[in-house]
Amino acid sequence: MAKMNIKDLNPKLSKEEKKDLLKAEKMPITHDDDCPVMTPEKLKEFKKLHQQEQRRKETVSLRVSPSTLNIAKAYGKGYTSFLGRLLDEAIKDENLVKKCI
Repeated sequence: MAKMNIKDLNPKLSKEEKKDLLKAEKMPITHDDDCPVMTPEKLKEFKKLHQQEQRRKETVSLRVSPSTLNIAKAYGKGYTSFLGRLLDEAIKDENLVKKCI
């Protein structure tokens, strides 16, 4: 569970707002439909959702030369995924990026 410190509070808060937050911090946690108990199974479910979101890809259209496309297609089924991974790696190479700009 995340804990906050009085120093972490927004300095623009009024004394009354800070007092209310500190009071709330001391209150017990109550679980309901909006705030269920986090079981190991629930945590695994959240982890799966987070991983799926990280793997989600954007669909874009690119213009590539016919020869480049033929080379990629020669690698067989899944060549679009291959091109995506290739681009992911290439964009991290600063020298290659500078060469292509």
